[in-house]
Amino acid sequence: MTRILISGLINIETTLRIDQFPIPYFPVAYPFNGVNTTISGVGFNIAKALHKLSNTVMLVSLIGSDTFGTLIPEELKKIGMTPDYLRKMPGQNPQSVILYDADGNRQIHVDLKNIQDLHYPVQDFEQALMNNDVIVLCNINFSRPFLELSKNAGKMIATDVHAIQDLNDPYNIDFMRAADILFLSHERLFVSPQEIIPHIWQQFQTKICVIGMGKSGTLLAYKPDKFIGHYPSVISRPIVNTIGAGDALFSAFIDSFAKTSDPYLAIQKAILFASYKIGSTGAAEGFLSEQELDDLSKKILPVAHL
Repeated sequence: MTRILISGLINIETTLRIDQFPIPYFPVAYPFNGVNTTISGVGFNIAKALHKLSNTVMLVSLIGSDTFGTLIPEELKKIGMTPDYLRKMPGQNPQSVILYDADGNRQIHVDLKNIQDLHYPVQDFEQALMNNDVIVLCNINFSRPFLELSKNAGKMIATDVHAIQDLNDPYNIDFMRAADILFLSHERLFVSPQEIIPHIWQQFQTKICVIGMGKSGTLLAYKPDKFIGHYPSVISRPIVNTIGAGDALFSAFIDSFAKTSDPYLAIQKAILFASYKIGSTGAAEGFLSEQELDDLSKKILPVAHL
């Protein structure tokens, strides 16, 4: 059982099912059972997924002083996680609204409120740091001071910078420089995923890089073996909403790699985990347990890699 510390965002997520993109104007609609509000956010999604995969998880985050700020610790307790490292901040919790259609297309609107201007108590993070094996630092501002602390402590650092255009992205460069495991999206890259890997290795010396490519699959780059390879996507059940697919991919890769040190098995299990997850509506829903993922892997993945 791996001990994992996560520093990341918790927000209140509302999903809205629509008929199509673009949305034509109309004054009112009644999407029965098509509007859902849940607790989500990158930090929460990753923590919940890794907990479901039988890891010991600590979640470091800031929560608001509104009604939702009372519900979030209770939700963590409900799913078997500790709220001990949540800290109240003045103001409201961040919120998101996600529109999605029957084809799995989605549009995300995120209101971070004032969280980018707030700080998490460093001494509280330091207390949690020593008791964990892997440190997941999501690219929210309050995680930034923890990059150096985690690196100096000799911990494995994993981060996902999502959709960046180039490697000199001023907001994300600190996270990319510190990461042992780096995830990103292909959506805004200035070159192809295959072409950017040598630049990542040269500029950051990143051991493992994974680039999500949506329905086109995933690229894995493993520097110790000088390996760069493409893995196709899989379909394990009908797609409902692709929101949170990247968080699921990231979580399952960390889980498997921490347990096996095998990046090739980890990426295949991560793709499978994410493919199942997108059969659910919300970003924090649809996660397989460790046993469920193992069982599904035996049915779908090549025998040579199990």
